[in-house]
Amino acid sequence: MTSTLDELRVADAPEAWSALGFALEGDTCVVGDVRIRLAGSDAGRGLVGWSLRNVECTELDGLPTTRSDRQLPSEPPAHPNGITGLDHVVAITPALDRTVEALQAAGLDLRRIREEPTPAGAPRQAFFRLGANILEVVQEPAEATERAGGDRPAFFWGLAFVAPDLDATVASLGDRVSEIRPAVQPGRRIATLRRSAGLAVPIALITPR
Repeated sequence: MTSTLDELRVADAPEAWSALGFALEGDTCVVGDVRIRLAGSDAGRGLVGWSLRNVECTELDGLPTTRSDRQLPSEPPAHPNGITGLDHVVAITPALDRTVEALQAAGLDLRRIREEPTPAGAPRQAFFRLGANILEVVQEPAEATERAGGDRPAFFWGLAFVAPDLDATVASLGDRVSEIRPAVQPGRRIATLRRSAGLAVPIALITPR
């Protein structure tokens, strides 16, 4: 069976997400079919973990992982900011082949490896299908690996959410979001939340596939 994403755990206060137009119930925000638990700044830094269904093991080259057997959330709420789903989760690794091997061993579905650099300078990326969502694993640029060391584990970095009416979503967020620009994926457009949005995890907003 295909591994799917149940929950992301983020070291943010619920109020920070509510202020950006996400609908919450307690400390949990459901976006599409993914639960996002907002654990507060004491939980760590950024995206601190996730839970997966149908995963063969939880040794994912350093990505903090737990197993889940929960069903998909019932009817997801409508978010005032117009966001309807999670497009992809981004992780970074100093050793892409090593991380890909670990993820495949855990049963994750590798779809492709892109052997082209990103605008930010990452030389390669691997893409795994997690149900309706994608895990994008980015090879760290060589200069960053040299500074920090190549024997480090992989780590979570950011999230990209689907905003079907990206212009309206960006307008609702004001100066807390960047201008809209073409995405790497042909035909799609993207914007990113600025530091002034006050979140602990980098977030992009992207038009649907």
